[in-house]
Amino acid sequence: MIELLKSFLGDSLFVYLIAAALPMLFILPYALVAVLLEMKMAAHIQDRLAYMYTGWHGVLQPVADILKLLQKENTVPHVADKFLFALAPYLIFIGTYAGFAAIPFSSAYIGSNIDLGVFYIVAVSSLVVIGIIMAGWASNNKWSLFGAMRSAAQIVSYEVPTALALVVAVMITGSLNLQDIAKFQAGGIQNWLVFGGPLPLLQKILIMPFTFITFIILFLAGIAEVNRTPFDLAEAESELVQGYNTEYSGMKFAIFYLAEYANMFLVSAIVVTLFLGGWASPFGNALSGPLWGFFWFVAKGMFFIFVQIWIRWTLPRLRVDQLMYTSWKVMTPFLFVCIFAIGLILVL
Repeated sequence: MIELLKSFLGDSLFVYLIAAALPMLFILPYALVAVLLEMKMAAHIQDRLAYMYTGWHGVLQPVADILKLLQKENTVPHVADKFLFALAPYLIFIGTYAGFAAIPFSSAYIGSNIDLGVFYIVAVSSLVVIGIIMAGWASNNKWSLFGAMRSAAQIVSYEVPTALALVVAVMITGSLNLQDIAKFQAGGIQNWLVFGGPLPLLQKILIMPFTFITFIILFLAGIAEVNRTPFDLAEAESELVQGYNTEYSGMKFAIFYLAEYANMFLVSAIVVTLFLGGWASPFGNALSGPLWGFFWFVAKGMFFIFVQIWIRWTLPRLRVDQLMYTSWKVMTPFLFVCIFAIGLILVL
């Protein structure tokens, strides 16, 4: 994308600022839609009404909430570390926002087409953990610190199965570049990695069960990385008041939620790119092209947003010991088996 902008505007700082701001044009309206979708789905699942009065069926309520938070006072506890307290929400958002640089939204648009895209996203997302610990510690609140420690343990634990699941996709495609991985799966739904990829028929049949298991584990580990139910131990309202962001108010509080919803799409985008063809059309060459690619990518991503919201309002929260057991004794061993089996199939 930067190369394209350079061809029109020349090599200047302005070009890089435009390229850096483009994902925000997607994140802001997406977050408003996701908040509305969350409240409406929660209401339907619980058989009650959601937003109804602010605009038609309450569609303007997320906008009203943002305007309200913009006008609220940003309170800071007297005993808090004021600098780190103010920095934490921005650091969390930066860690999430930076991940969008390597996400291929279509065949014609990717922020930075780096060859180590998969590795880059795993590395840059670790900033979120630092921000959460910073928020909990700087608040000088026991509930906040407890939530931050839970979150750090959880995210570090679930980064292991996430990284192992990424290895499976890299083994099959032979690339760490997310755009190349998406192109590898072009040609129709039968070429998506969740169904074995565009491999010879025998290899495809043998690999398919392992890629499907990896796809499911990657999605569940992604939910844990985002601290969503049933893995929301970091901000368990019934136990920790609000967790690591208990002391936050106003726009800083809104930034936490913007980062959470952006992270939800980032996780969905990684799953879509690695196992569901990315921007590739499910119908092969039909309904394909840069604009259609963007439509398919966002549609697939929004489907997984829908599933994440559905899970949140359906399942109860796990206990801490169950959370760790799931990561270290269920997901990780299963993925080692998948990696070994797929490697064996590809070699033999």
